[in-house]
Amino acid sequence: MRGYDSWDDRHATMKSSSIFRESSDKTERWIVTNMARLSPFLLSSLCITIFFTGFFVFHQNPFISDQNFLTLHPLIDPKCDLFKGHWVPDKRGSLYTNSSCSTLPDSKNCIKHGRLDRDFLFWRWKPDGCDLPRFSPKEFLRMVRGKKMSFIGDSVARNHMESLLCLLSMEETPKDIYKDGEDRNRIWYFPNHDFTLSTSWTKFLVEEHERVDGNKTGTGLFDIDISKMDEGWFKGLPNTDIAIVSAAHWFFRPIFIHRGDETLGCIYCSVPNMTQLSPDQGFKLVYSSVFKHINECDNCKRDLVTVMRTISPAHFENGTWDTGGSCRRTSPFGVNQIDLQSNEMKIRTSQIEQLEVITKGDHKGKKKFGVLDVTRVMLMRPDGHPNSHWGNKWMKGYNDCVHWCLPGPIDAWNDFLMAILRQLR
Repeated sequence: MRGYDSWDDRHATMKSSSIFRESSDKTERWIVTNMARLSPFLLSSLCITIFFTGFFVFHQNPFISDQNFLTLHPLIDPKCDLFKGHWVPDKRGSLYTNSSCSTLPDSKNCIKHGRLDRDFLFWRWKPDGCDLPRFSPKEFLRMVRGKKMSFIGDSVARNHMESLLCLLSMEETPKDIYKDGEDRNRIWYFPNHDFTLSTSWTKFLVEEHERVDGNKTGTGLFDIDISKMDEGWFKGLPNTDIAIVSAAHWFFRPIFIHRGDETLGCIYCSVPNMTQLSPDQGFKLVYSSVFKHINECDNCKRDLVTVMRTISPAHFENGTWDTGGSCRRTSPFGVNQIDLQSNEMKIRTSQIEQLEVITKGDHKGKKKFGVLDVTRVMLMRPDGHPNSHWGNKWMKGYNDCVHWCLPGPIDAWNDFLMAILRQLR
């Protein structure tokens, strides 16, 4: 259903349509009355004139399915950096509420679980030098009609998909058609648009194994092989039209990184004669291999679009997730309040650099790639996390400063996503 800024806008549109219909009726009666008097040449000219008059007067061009959106939101200047800007107040808030979205997961329903402040809901992202169009569920579904979109990554990738699902459900109610036993992989279907939305859960994107002790209990230490993709998501890539790729938060633990039989080094481990790697170096190795495998995927669709989302920052203060850290802030940061030299920004740079290697030089032109650069944007939103308001009965006392409330600032990721997909079409 088309959105209107006010009742007056809707009334004016209805009135305009009524006037046009009345005018058309009068024209039709005149034609019937005078048809016999007209020569064939004059009759043909009149019909052509009436057709094109209606074509230009009617509010929507019937030959362009998303003309309304193009008129309201012309394509963004490619020279404008969508991800450099600031958060500004927005009285409209989200397109959905925590009660209007039937698919909203309980752990992200911060208001249901006692969050009292509401200011975090009323901000929008404003790029410097241009405007970011507000998300349109109707137009997004038109863009992806007949497509399959997969969010590939960890639980924050799932969080992003859940935001998009809530937004799209304002236009069409999706069907829940698949859920695995651990509720990590989900598939939703929008029958009116033949659009499939799914999540494919993976820790590192590449093949991984957790080391176990003598009792076969996981130790929290992982071996990953960057020469092989995690089959959990890679086997489904040939059936995918749009892949949103991300993985980050599992990298902050002891990890041995291998390339086949060669051990390249280790993150967060103190092993003699072992190359010590920083997290951003580990990201560089992993994402370089991931992008190469996607770009060289012979079984994948030729027009496969891959959007890489950069790392989403956590905002623990006064401790970490397991030492009492929390995120109690209730308003955004300004640009001058964030650390542009943080580990998150170094990782973000590493991710983007590896994507640029694929999109330039000898690799250019095989597949389409885009960047959803949320790191700096979300560093400014320490107020957007569930904190203690996530309803977890099994981990009382632990705060969630990694994921994002729904509705909340993560909804802006879909404003970005829609703009990126329009540019990549």
